[in-house]
Amino acid sequence: MARFQYCLQATLAGLLGIGFSFLLGLWMPVAEAASLPSLAIPVAYLPPGDAITDPQALLRYALPIDSPEIRQVQDNLEGLNYALRTKQWGRTKREINKSAKVLGRKRAAILEAIPADRRSKAEPILEQIGQQLETMKEAAQTKDLETLWTDRRAILKTIGSLEDLMVKGFPYEVPDEYDQLPQLKGRATIEFKTNEGPVTVIVDGYSAPVTAGNFVDLVKRGFYDGMTFDRAEENYVLQTGDPEGPEAGFIDPKTKKYRAIPLEILVEGDDAPTYGATLEELGRFLEKPVLPFNSFGALAMARPESDPDGGSSQFFFFLFEPELTPAGLNLLDGRYAVFGYTIEGKEALDRMGRQGGKILSAKVVDGLNNLIAPKA
Repeated sequence: MARFQYCLQATLAGLLGIGFSFLLGLWMPVAEAASLPSLAIPVAYLPPGDAITDPQALLRYALPIDSPEIRQVQDNLEGLNYALRTKQWGRTKREINKSAKVLGRKRAAILEAIPADRRSKAEPILEQIGQQLETMKEAAQTKDLETLWTDRRAILKTIGSLEDLMVKGFPYEVPDEYDQLPQLKGRATIEFKTNEGPVTVIVDGYSAPVTAGNFVDLVKRGFYDGMTFDRAEENYVLQTGDPEGPEAGFIDPKTKKYRAIPLEILVEGDDAPTYGATLEELGRFLEKPVLPFNSFGALAMARPESDPDGGSSQFFFFLFEPELTPAGLNLLDGRYAVFGYTIEGKEALDRMGRQGGKILSAKVVDGLNNLIAPKA
């Protein structure tokens, strides 16, 4: 067994005036030779703002769609999170009213962004969004905070359903050199049964088709069934995927070779992912991945520190801790490939992060039709 190690560097050090070298000594377990470049980044250059930590919101924003109108409605309602927490009733009313106006005035443009054969499905969803906004207006008027929280979750889920209809096929060509690897051309839902309870994740092949495809293929094979989490660190990571024996990853029974998966990261604004290098190595350290390490239970590929393309079957859940690894401020982004998010089962991950655990079984419950087999 050869468990991959990876390093977590918290930029909270800069905020507290603590040297990076000190934090690295605390956060970097070493089980293999690993080196780390010196990164003295001024706090002024760190990503600002109230980062999105909701996995469902991150998945909505990661969809490859082209509709600034529906994104504006979504932005207004996603942004209500802070206004509701701080009970800013005036701002809450304004954002809801702005969303209703955009929905009314830009309805034709929103429908135009949906393929013609799906518009009949989209029209009732648009009607539902309009009705939900009217309910939210009433709740804002009476300052019914509990109803607003419930309605906000519901309407964003409805908007997500509409945005799903807007996706027009797979948005780019994966490089030919990865044709011999399974690829996920879309999304899939995985259900884990663990000794601490069920965990559900959505893996995103739109942003990481090779990484997600490899994972879905291994789940389909039953590779993870019965595996224990051999690395469990509360508020940090929960890792598994290291098979019994000397190999550190999956040996393809057809080729008898180690299946190596390239580091694959899609950056906001790019048309396709970058492969084989960290964003730091590419001089793009401050740019943001479409799938960041913002959310508790972010699903990512483990790999040897010295080899970006050395991943295979080992993966980890990132156990987001806002005080130690602030969303938008941690330095795992751009160094390791996130390929999905946990949408249910946070409590089970939390318990296993404290004491370890075991995958009883893993199953693809939706999206298996999006898995493309390697070319012969």
